[in-house]
Amino acid sequence: MSAQIIDGKAIAIEVRKQWKRRADQLKEQGILPGLAVIIVGDNPASRVYVQNKIKACHEVGLYSELHDLPGDISEEMLLAKIEDLNQNPSLHGILVQLPLPDHINVNKVLETISAKKDVDGFHLYNLGGLIAGNTVFPPCTPYGVQCLLEYSNIPIEGQNAVIVGRSNIVGKPMALMLLQKNATVSICTSKTRDLKQFTSLADILVVATGKVNLITADMVKPGAAVIDVGINRLESGKLVGDVDFEGVREVAGHITPVPGGVGPMTITMLIANTIMSAEQTIHPQ
Repeated sequence: MSAQIIDGKAIAIEVRKQWKRRADQLKEQGILPGLAVIIVGDNPASRVYVQNKIKACHEVGLYSELHDLPGDISEEMLLAKIEDLNQNPSLHGILVQLPLPDHINVNKVLETISAKKDVDGFHLYNLGGLIAGNTVFPPCTPYGVQCLLEYSNIPIEGQNAVIVGRSNIVGKPMALMLLQKNATVSICTSKTRDLKQFTSLADILVVATGKVNLITADMVKPGAAVIDVGINRLESGKLVGDVDFEGVREVAGHITPVPGGVGPMTITMLIANTIMSAEQTIHPQ
């Protein structure tokens, strides 16, 4: 029997309805949640992502503003722009779309964003807070994965969870978040020896490496929940993940498609974090 498809688009719609109600409650108190999005240069994929984020903000009733900066802007000027946005009380979230041009230090940019407005969850304070269990804003992609699991009634507590990929954006925070939910967590990379030895034990398998078809059907435990975070574009133009979808869906119990799985939830949790930031202006943590 084929796996149940985890429809990220449908779940995102339901989750956004809940957060829209919270945004509406803020508006009744005179607070309009606001998000500033900075894009540097002319990366076509980045422009698509940014437009999708701004569109989602409008759909939920958030204020958003786009700061479209030239690719040759100096690092000093970009940091000054972020500092200005940090001081703007009408903005509750600041997002800098990655990647940035090579001459700009990404870490310096992310650390300049106020931790209280870091709705992407990339600031060292927020990443470090995951270890202590009190992060202000969880990184959006792993936050979205956790939400997908919960909405799909997939148990986390006591389950074997294997994360393939060790990035600061997905792999490491994902492992910490599942650990907080009392899963038994292993982190692998694309270089792990005998990767199948680990993945075949996973009740929950999260894959985020950017390698097409890294995970095949023989590497998956029957009935497992397989969450594919990878986004890869083939020469044909087709978008695929890191998992051999057609093969693995015949073994897994649940599986996310690419596109239409994790992606919509990443944007949804960005909205959630922005609204949470606005709420904290009333009830500071």
